[in-house]
Order: sequence, then C-alpha cells, then structure tokens
Amino acid sequence: METPKIKILLAEDDANLGTILKAYLEAKGFPTTLCEDGQKAHEAFLEQNFNFCILDVMMPVKDGFTLAKDIRKIDKQVPILFLTAKNMQEDILEGLKIGADDYLTKPFSMEELQLRINAIYRRSFPEKTSDSEKTLFRIGKYTFDYSRQTLKNNGEEQKLTSKEAQLLKMLCDRTNNVLNRSDALNKIWLDDNYFNARSMDVYIAKLRKYLKDDPSVELLNVHGQGFKLLVSNS
Repeated sequence: METPKIKILLAEDDANLGTILKAYLEAKGFPTTLCEDGQKAHEAFLEQNFNFCILDVMMPVKDGFTLAKDIRKIDKQVPILFLTAKNMQEDILEGLKIGADDYLTKPFSMEELQLRINAIYRRSFPEKTSDSEKTLFRIGKYTFDYSRQTLKNNGEEQKLTSKEAQLLKMLCDRTNNVLNRSDALNKIWLDDNYFNARSMDVYIAKLRKYLKDDPSVELLNVHGQGFKLLVSNS
C-alpha cells in the first residue's frame, strides 16, 4: 500500500531553524507550510488541510500552547508534536494535557524528528494497521473501537487521542494481566525516560476517568511493574 502524503504545518519563529526543518521535511516527502508565529499558523490551519502539526512552544503573537488549544477546537484528532527548548516537566505536561501527541526537546536530530513523525502518524491512523489485528474490545459495559479511536457506553461516545487509544489497546490485549510500564513507554513514547513516564501517568488518569462509570472495571497501578486493566465477570 502506498504511504499517504503527510502534509505538515510547521510553526517555528527561528527563521534559520524553520528553513532548515522545512527543507529537510520536504526532501523526505512531507509537504510543509512554515509559519513564523502562532497567529499566522492558526490562519494557515483554517485555510488549508493539514494532517500533522509541528509547533514550537515559544513563539511571538501566539505561543505554541495557545495555538494547540485553538487547533484542538477545530480538529481533535490531527497529530501535534511540540518543539521546546525547555526541558521542564511542567511545560511538557502542560502540552500533553492540551492534547499534544508528543514533544521534542531542542536540540534534536533530523532523523529523530522523522522517526517521531512516522510513529505518531501510525498511532493516529490505526486503520492503516494489519486487517488481522483485533480492533474491537468489550470492557465491561464499554465498547472500545481501536480503529475509530472511540469508547462507547449507553449510546455516549468518547473520542480518544491516538496515544489514549494505543495505551488502552495494550491494556485490553492484556486484560487482567500486567502491562509492563517500560514496554508501553518504549512502544508508544519510544523512550522510557522520566518525562515520558510522567506523561503516561497523565494518560492513565484520563483512561480511569473515561471508565469510571462501570464499577466492574478497574485500572490499577501495580507497584514496580506497570498497570492492569481488571474487568470482573459480573
């Protein structure tokens, strides 16, 4: 199957870095629109159809966090990757709470950027995965459709982000068994470092909230190991 074109919105106020990133991405087959501030990026997003966003956090006129919030009001599913010069836990977690799919701390290699783009895109569009892979799960009174990234209960539908969906699928594949923390981090976040581990804790908390209406379903912390999706037979 031919890989679809990934059209990228790149918001970066550093003119030199922005030009280099745009040239590299387009050389790798990613059509890229470069905007030097958050407001121009917002206007471009409204005018064009993008299926991937790379946003610098610190930008004039409108910062990356504000821009991401505006984008999420328009499109809850488009993948967002933050570029940040700040290696601060608070900034990283703030971006993830907004709905970003991942982050890269400057400086980074171009190869790592391409790897992150491809990995995030695969997570965001799971329908591109093998037809033999199980995508529909029953979790107590919930129905989880991994291919559509939805969680349904009594006619109400919760739309999941790509990371929420992939994490929930890994838990479902191991229902009533432990999902190893490092395994999940390396597969979804590509690295089991401290910041990614804190990010995963945020996503686990979100999944608990989504599943809270069924007392037969529990999402447990297993100290020193990972997490367990416990579903009783009742």
